[in-house]
Amino acid sequence: MNHSSLKSLSQKPSFIIANYVLLTFYGYFSIGLTLAVLPIFIHQQLGFNTVIAGAVISIQYIMTFLMRAYAGHIVDNRGPKPAVIASMICFLLTGILLITSFTLADKPLLSLSILIISRLVTGCGEGMVGASPVNWAMLRTGEKHTATAISYNGIANYSSMAIGAPLGVWMAGYVGNWSLGALTIATAIIGLLTAVRKPALKGDQDTPRKPFLKVLRTVSPYGSGLALAGMGFGTLSTFITLYYAFNRWNQAAICITAFSLFFVLGRLLFAKSINRFGGLRVAIVSMAVESMGLLILWLATNPHIAVLGASFTGLGFSLIFPALGVEAVSRASASNKGSALGAYGLFIDISLGVTGPLIGLVAKGLGMNYIFPFSMAMVLIGLVTCVILKENTGREIDTAMDLTTDNP
Repeated sequence: MNHSSLKSLSQKPSFIIANYVLLTFYGYFSIGLTLAVLPIFIHQQLGFNTVIAGAVISIQYIMTFLMRAYAGHIVDNRGPKPAVIASMICFLLTGILLITSFTLADKPLLSLSILIISRLVTGCGEGMVGASPVNWAMLRTGEKHTATAISYNGIANYSSMAIGAPLGVWMAGYVGNWSLGALTIATAIIGLLTAVRKPALKGDQDTPRKPFLKVLRTVSPYGSGLALAGMGFGTLSTFITLYYAFNRWNQAAICITAFSLFFVLGRLLFAKSINRFGGLRVAIVSMAVESMGLLILWLATNPHIAVLGASFTGLGFSLIFPALGVEAVSRASASNKGSALGAYGLFIDISLGVTGPLIGLVAKGLGMNYIFPFSMAMVLIGLVTCVILKENTGREIDTAMDLTTDNP
């Protein structure tokens, strides 16, 4: 490929977007490394029950929830660059805390306490990086590429976990848990250097901004559907290792990889369907597919069928965030796009934050076999929510057309 071809490629919107959401990859790779390791470490090595294991994993999302509004404020006022730099510093600290926690495994309470702090710092990093690279990409390429930017951001997100989860299990088994912290530190440094070298950009500063709570209220109908759909992913990512151990199966990380690979495949193959068919219609079909995947996981009699269920779950979940996200962001002004994405992202944080302890209670009270039918029921409620939103949107359009007809 000659120099002119490379230059032409580098100016394509898809290439520009990919170059920015690479920062998302670095952030979520750091998260994915420990995703399949920490539940087992907390439950089997430190000796705490499934409720505590689920709560410690989910506490990350509480901090992410708290940081979303602040990150959106930074993005709208100062641009995405400061938020991304702050996130990489958080992941750097996470790596240091992970090494400390793993080193003190012979002191369970102290190790758990440090691990909780590391999860809070990780949540801070996720909150700052969650919507920042995609906003950065949108500032470079324009709002017309919103669906592509959100889709590519999700590809970076879940492909990083598809790689990180099994790699983390392998490293923990063959190198030692401490290596996860070391690789987290290295990844954060690479991300930090990448972010520092990119140009600082800011959005429209002239349009009046709405308070964050008003923006949150605007996106909340779509965020509610996302939160319910997110419980399927939250159940799988947090409890699949314990579910495999309960059934005496091996290689639970393959389920996370299968979920992530089909998630990425769904984004690559069907991302254009959002602009073609509309976000709500795509979300409804996606939730139906996700529910099918959770049903297969529930009824699985061997790990191979479970991997099939995880694949359907990933394929179904893949387009829900961008499909509902496009609908949500389109209702925000140009000066509130960062806050709108941050507010919308809160709902996946709420979902994942609640899922850990809630599904932990379901597992403890009813049994591990009930975790997937419970989460499937939540996803189906999300599907019904989207059907209602679609009907209401249709009525609003009909009303607007009637008003136009009556007032030529």
